[in-house]
Amino acid sequence: MKRRALILTEIIAPYRIPVFNALAARSDVDLHVVFLSETDPNLRQWHIYKEEIDFSYEILPSWRRRLGKHNLLFNAGVGKALRRAHPETIICGGYNYLASWQAAFWAKQNNIPLLLWSESNSADKRSKHTLVEILKKRFLRLCCGSIAAGVASREYLLELGMPAESIFVAPNAVDVEMYASAARAARSHSSGLRAEHDLPQRYFLCVGRLVEEKGVFDLLAAYARLDETTRTRVALVFVGEGAARADLARRASQVHTGVIKFCGWVHRERISEFYALAEALVFPTHSDPWGLVVNEAMACSLPIVASEVAGCVADLVRGSENGFTFRQGDIDGLVNSLQTFAEQPDLSKRMGERSFEIIQANTPEACAAGFSKAISFACGGMR
Repeated sequence: MKRRALILTEIIAPYRIPVFNALAARSDVDLHVVFLSETDPNLRQWHIYKEEIDFSYEILPSWRRRLGKHNLLFNAGVGKALRRAHPETIICGGYNYLASWQAAFWAKQNNIPLLLWSESNSADKRSKHTLVEILKKRFLRLCCGSIAAGVASREYLLELGMPAESIFVAPNAVDVEMYASAARAARSHSSGLRAEHDLPQRYFLCVGRLVEEKGVFDLLAAYARLDETTRTRVALVFVGEGAARADLARRASQVHTGVIKFCGWVHRERISEFYALAEALVFPTHSDPWGLVVNEAMACSLPIVASEVAGCVADLVRGSENGFTFRQGDIDGLVNSLQTFAEQPDLSKRMGERSFEIIQANTPEACAAGFSKAISFACGGMR
């Protein structure tokens, strides 16, 4: 029997579309997704791939403003959307928007089970504010269960008081086969792509927003501390944009040996070309609920160097198997990892192959299966 499930989430993120498509394709779920906004142009330059959407959805009227570091988003028509959908359960992708609380109270008033879908973990800096913790616990009291993105988010939900039997893991996923296929094609045309993108023969790759909290200055400092011979052999490539780009480029210009490139924003259609030809992905973040660039890189058979605070590390980065981790802000630890890959290209290849094996557990279908279990639980008498 199909259960009518409504997911309330912020934007039409490209990496969520394959997951929602997989969930809608299941025989046990009747899915409707309510987006609070098409995108957030202040943070990302994503293309909106509406032509790929194979699930029922709608986008609410919205008003968005930035207040310092805070993202304010207000919506009209939340109650109407819920009444039209007539869901048997509601899944909220977070608690930090007014619409999430409107949905939570509507669910309580109408005796509809509510699930929280969460990526948050205890290492996330946003988890340290007293008011935020109070709000999370209050929201969780309105929920019959929760959906965790992985190990770290499950442990955090346990810390917040959610019973273990009410937590279901839907492993955070990207379209693994799409990235893998594109990477294979890129490697078969490596010479032409290196020339087109002006890419060095060997390079460490960092993908993401160029902002201080992503650890980009740590990575630059670590690269500058590699010995000169290593820097002449292996370059450093940044893909992305952000407020710190100008300062980062200025500091990079002071590193006189080696090559440091800034390639700007690259859309999904071509990002696999950068992953496929790299030595390793470096994810030096100071705070991140997950880090889906790690999923993407692993689908492209890359080893990973990541800070321990990244939410994905507990699930995806296995020391000595497919990469290395280091303490957030530990430049020495980062230098050692980079040096190891620079000196052992065969190790990079072996670990990359292991990355591809590990990421097979984080497919859209696996994520959808986790959602399905949570929906079944919520609809099974949790009224």
